[in-house]
Amino acid sequence: MSNLEQNPAESRCTADASDGPVMDILPGRLVPLSPRRPLQPGPGGSEEARDETVVNRMLPTRKRRMVGAWCFVDHYGPDDISATSGMQVAPHPHSGLQTVSWLYDGAVHHQDSLGSDEVVRPGGLGLMTAGRAISHSEASPHERPRMLHGMQLWVALPDESRSRTPAWEYHAELPATAWDDAQVRVIMGTLGDVTSPATAHTPIVGAEVRLVGEATIPLRADFEYAVVVAEGAVTAAETSIEPGALAYLGRGRDDLTVSGEAVFLLLGGEPFDEEIVMWWNFIGRSHAEIEAMRKAWMDGADYGTVDSFGGRTLPAPPLPDVSLRPRGRAG
Repeated sequence: MSNLEQNPAESRCTADASDGPVMDILPGRLVPLSPRRPLQPGPGGSEEARDETVVNRMLPTRKRRMVGAWCFVDHYGPDDISATSGMQVAPHPHSGLQTVSWLYDGAVHHQDSLGSDEVVRPGGLGLMTAGRAISHSEASPHERPRMLHGMQLWVALPDESRSRTPAWEYHAELPATAWDDAQVRVIMGTLGDVTSPATAHTPIVGAEVRLVGEATIPLRADFEYAVVVAEGAVTAAETSIEPGALAYLGRGRDDLTVSGEAVFLLLGGEPFDEEIVMWWNFIGRSHAEIEAMRKAWMDGADYGTVDSFGGRTLPAPPLPDVSLRPRGRAG
């Protein structure tokens, strides 16, 4: 999914990684995205949307920019899209990152400049490695479920991988396990002795946990972790975590005991030590790199084309008047 803010602030995707366990509840912020309007005929008889999609953005925030290499988390829905055309995100670019599409309800049609054409469904992982440059679109199919509910996440690519050839993966099934009263699917990386087939370029983990009761989940003490709740409420470290906030857990935990009835994502990884700049849909290392990425997209270079939306694309917002500066985790 694109970051569709038309005045995106500079995001210095950095934050101190706690040396020990913490419990820091960080509220998200509501961000309006592309128009999503009542169904009506568009060019060629296609349907167009006419009201506004709003997501809850939990990374980056003012207090925390990253959890491991995870640098962007949007939670959208659950929304009844029966009277609208649902998600309609025209072709847009990405560089220097991976996008992770994860659904609880609904369907999203992914098309990209590599020729990939896939419908992402609940329980399936859509993973796009932008590398040096890719463009894609995302849309609710014409024949679609009534509800739409999901998470869109980004992973920052390390310097040695950020200029690689772009790629798309779809994993319709992922490895699953159970700990006590928790059913767990590993989306990326390794949790306990379970490893996802998805391609990861940094030591990272992402897992969906469906909890009814109590469970103790194994962790790595050298990873930092966060919990993002999609449904219900989960209690960890004597703290209730509900949808709408990211709970940052810090490092130094060998396991995590949770209780309640909830569906949530467990995100973690080694603290990301590189200095990066995230602006709009790009991750670079300097203002000049971001400027070059933007120019290439606006000039129709590097990012290829996507045969969707009748040739329409999302224009890049103007760059800010100040120079974008890379920062490290500690500042």
